[in-house]
Amino acid sequence: MRNNFVKSTFLGLLALLLIHPAQAQAVRKEVKNIVVIGWDGAGRSHIKELLEKGELLNLAALIREGKLLDIDVVSGATDTKAGWTQLLTGYVPEKTGVYNNGRYEPIPEGYTVFERLEKFFGPDKIDTVAIIGKKFHVDNDPPYRGTLEEWTTFIPERLKEMKKTYPNTGIEPVSAVYREGGRIVEKEGRQIVEIPGKPWYHASKYLDLWINGLEESKKVAERAIAELEKRKSRRFFFFIHFAQPDHRGHRFGENSHKYTDGIRLDDKYSGWIIDKLKALGLYEKTLVYVVADHGFDKGGKSHLYAPFVFAGTNDTTVVRSEGTREDIATTILRKFGLDLFGIEPKLDGYPFDMQAPTRKANPELTEEYRHKYNYVDNMENNAKKEIEYD
Repeated sequence: MRNNFVKSTFLGLLALLLIHPAQAQAVRKEVKNIVVIGWDGAGRSHIKELLEKGELLNLAALIREGKLLDIDVVSGATDTKAGWTQLLTGYVPEKTGVYNNGRYEPIPEGYTVFERLEKFFGPDKIDTVAIIGKKFHVDNDPPYRGTLEEWTTFIPERLKEMKKTYPNTGIEPVSAVYREGGRIVEKEGRQIVEIPGKPWYHASKYLDLWINGLEESKKVAERAIAELEKRKSRRFFFFIHFAQPDHRGHRFGENSHKYTDGIRLDDKYSGWIIDKLKALGLYEKTLVYVVADHGFDKGGKSHLYAPFVFAGTNDTTVVRSEGTREDIATTILRKFGLDLFGIEPKLDGYPFDMQAPTRKANPELTEEYRHKYNYVDNMENNAKKEIEYD
């Protein structure tokens, strides 16, 4: 008799799960807000090592609720311009025109997560906010055109500023043209410097708040906390960008204590932001994604090819443990309720709550990848592109 009761109870529960499979899943957050926190230059191996040592307490707490994913860079350079463009549009470089730090153009209007959310909800129904540590490479400068003589006068101050962060930056004006993604053309017997608008030139105009160049992670966190307080009664999407450990990696190297400390500080200040969400009573309706744009070359001070990064989240609906940079934007749009199949051009990423084809980065930089996405052919490619001026 008892065996029959147990059997019938088990079969009844099984039937319920088959009819209502969603009830068998983890409790899902009611998504009102999303916060993306960027750890610029944080390589996957360092993240996992520090997690194992118990030194990233806030990231660890986040992924205990959700998931840690291995993110591979399979298109675009492993650098800042290409990285954050891909992460916040869901597109490969062939669609955005942003291939690397020295080959880019303004992201086409309407392609970014920010713009799509403003259009979907209506500009009065959501606050879109970007609070960015870096000035260079997460930039929105207008296009530039001037004589070579004018450029030679203009560029030294800019290069001095860059050298504070990138000490190996040269200061020769002509080479700086090409490093800045520009070209020199002959017009009426004069040499003219032409540089396209930066990737975020168009998109930044549509955000409720766009601020970059804060540099210090503490300042970024403090501004983010202030903006959360200000917008606590609103639906919002925040992108919060920490310039570390990238800046420390360029100065001291990937294998340095300074680089590792930069990751620890990212975790600390990410904790401040998460704590603020909790204090405001917003955390239970907010998804948080901690992501990186690229890693660092092993033992080096650059990231010519560093395609292995990560994503950590409190999202309980994640069904896989790996993905690519373009999956982040796709996931955000799906979580906010957009119909992915209605988006044009078609997104290149797959949301984390769906299975996806296997996409893996090659462990070594191939010649094909180098010529397609890295810097070797920038001068030739930049000579061909159209530059639009206001």
